[in-house]
Amino acid sequence: MDERWEDWPPAKPIRVDGGIRARSKRGAIGEQWWSRRFIGVLESYGMSSRLARGRSYARAGQVLDFELSQGKVTARVQGSRVRPYQVRIAVLPLTTAQWRRVLDRLASQALFRAKLLAGEMPQEIEEVFAECGTPLFPGSSADLDMHCSCPDWGVPCKHLAAVCYVLAEEFDRDPFGMLAWRGKERADLLTAMRRIEGSPGRGEAPAERDALDVPAPPLAECLDGFWSPGLSPARLRALASAPAAAAPDLLLRMFPPPPVTVRGQDLADVLTPAYERLAADDPPAGP
Repeated sequence: MDERWEDWPPAKPIRVDGGIRARSKRGAIGEQWWSRRFIGVLESYGMSSRLARGRSYARAGQVLDFELSQGKVTARVQGSRVRPYQVRIAVLPLTTAQWRRVLDRLASQALFRAKLLAGEMPQEIEEVFAECGTPLFPGSSADLDMHCSCPDWGVPCKHLAAVCYVLAEEFDRDPFGMLAWRGKERADLLTAMRRIEGSPGRGEAPAERDALDVPAPPLAECLDGFWSPGLSPARLRALASAPAAAAPDLLLRMFPPPPVTVRGQDLADVLTPAYERLAADDPPAGP
C-alpha cells in the first residue's frame, strides 16, 4: 500500500542565525490579555499539529523578519527549502469614520486617556471598539486573510503559525502594534489623546468637572499655614499606602525619545534596559 505524502514525517527546517526567536521556551505564547486574545483567534482554526510546529519554528528563530503596517503583516520564514517562504497576514483596517467614533468614545473616559498615554492597554478598550461596531480583534479565522508561499495547502501552515506567535510576543512588547495593525499608528493615536487631554473639559462628565472646580481662598489669606500639613505626621503615616508599582520605562512610554539610532539601534531600545537596571537597584538607605 502506497504511503500518502501527508503521512511522511515533516522535513526539518534549515537552521538560521539571527532570526526572531520567541522568548517563551515552553507552554503557551502570549503573556498579556491582548496577545492571548489574538492567539485565541489563531487556535480557533483547530489545526493543533501545525500550530505546535509553528511554536517550534518561532522558538527556534525560523522567522527571519516581519513588517507590520496598516492592515497587513508580511514576513519571511526559513523552512526546509533554501528560499525562505513569504508570509502575509491581512486584516481589514478601520475606516477614518470608525476611528473617529472610537477616539471620541475613548475621550469620554479620562482613565482610558491616562493609561494610553502611559503606554498601557486598558482591557476595557475591547468593549469600546465593540460598542462602536468595530471589534478590535478578528472575531474568527474568517476575519484574517492568511497566505504563505509554501506548498502546504492548510491554513494556517506552520510558517503562518510561527509568524502569529512571534507577532503575539511583539504585541506583548508594544500593545500599540495591534492598534497600528488596525490602522492607527502609535504616534497618531497618542497625538490625538494629548490633543483631547489638552482640551478644557473635553471628555469629562459634568460631575468630574464640578469635582475639579473647587474654589480656594486667595493665597494671601492662607500664608501662615501654607507649608503646614493638614494632618499630623503620625496621622499621615497611618493613612499612607504602598505606592503602585510603575513600569521602569514609563517615561519612555509617555514621552517617546526622538527617532535617533545609536549603533544601529533605536534610542528607545538603548534606554529601556538602563531604566530597568535603575529600577532594579535598591533605594539608598536612610540616615
